[in-house]
Amino acid sequence: MEVERVQNIATLSITSNTIPEDFIRPEIEQPAITTFHGRVPDIPTIDLSDPDQQNLVKLIAEASQEWGMFQVVNHGIPSDLIHKLRSVGEEFFQLSQEEKEKYAKPPGAQSYEGYGTKLQKDAQGKKAWVDHLFHKIWPPSCINYKFWPQNPLSYRETNEEYAKHVRGVVEKLFACLSLGLGLEGHVLKEGVGGEELEYMMKINYYPPCPRPDLALGVTPHTDLAALTVLVPNEVPGLQVLKDDHWIDAKYIPNALIIHIGDQLQILSNGWYKSVLHRTTVDKERTRMSWPVFLEPPAEWVVGPLSQLVTQDNPPKYKAKKFKDYAYCKLNKLPQ
Repeated sequence: MEVERVQNIATLSITSNTIPEDFIRPEIEQPAITTFHGRVPDIPTIDLSDPDQQNLVKLIAEASQEWGMFQVVNHGIPSDLIHKLRSVGEEFFQLSQEEKEKYAKPPGAQSYEGYGTKLQKDAQGKKAWVDHLFHKIWPPSCINYKFWPQNPLSYRETNEEYAKHVRGVVEKLFACLSLGLGLEGHVLKEGVGGEELEYMMKINYYPPCPRPDLALGVTPHTDLAALTVLVPNEVPGLQVLKDDHWIDAKYIPNALIIHIGDQLQILSNGWYKSVLHRTTVDKERTRMSWPVFLEPPAEWVVGPLSQLVTQDNPPKYKAKKFKDYAYCKLNKLPQ
């Protein structure tokens, strides 16, 4: 079966100034109506090189409780490497359709690795304005190079280099998040898989959309992973729900955007908040993003940490294998 990719639909839609009905969101979700334009606080930006460890821990913990999202600067990943990561991803999506389809997610596959488009409609029968590429970048034992583009030639080297650097950032974030809960620095990372934690790279490709007022790139959701580390391009679009308002995330060159995911909310027994977010699209420009989702291994059981459960604060979530949690969430079943 030939799959219709959003990139192709966008090319056909440019001249018509319309989009297929499948992509028009219900009014209560349309960005033109629901984006908040009043005065709002900015999503916190945190300097990861702050020598005052206590202050750094406090800022990260507060942002994770109040927002579930923050941006980090001075994180140690070279700006030229971020530029290269973006360049090789852009080049992949400019390849011929035939070339991109070589990396397509196999029909019926259990994993979501590969090139694709979200085929299933949502509860309202609507689709999102995005194509994607998924593949794991760490640990080496879980990498399947079948889903890594061979073209451009520097794709593999760039992603392997990025994997090395992003691991350093992740270590620091997990340590600060643990300390922010009054735990030892290693506890949270160990609670979601330790050295078996899987790094899933995703490239989101949101082509220009003739009616950005009516469509969404990604509908409102929280990430099912533990933590997400995201590189955006310069086209804004990420929005977070704060105090019932959809607020734009400002683009900060070379910053990383950090999302708290469901597994950390569960592990922290609700102290940290999995952030509800969505993505808008642009009329003239292509928006792209490179999130890395930090996921426990499929069989790993995640539940509230015993250190954070008391008589006054009983467990708010069931302990569950990650694969079972993911299955329920993706199929919209109760947890």
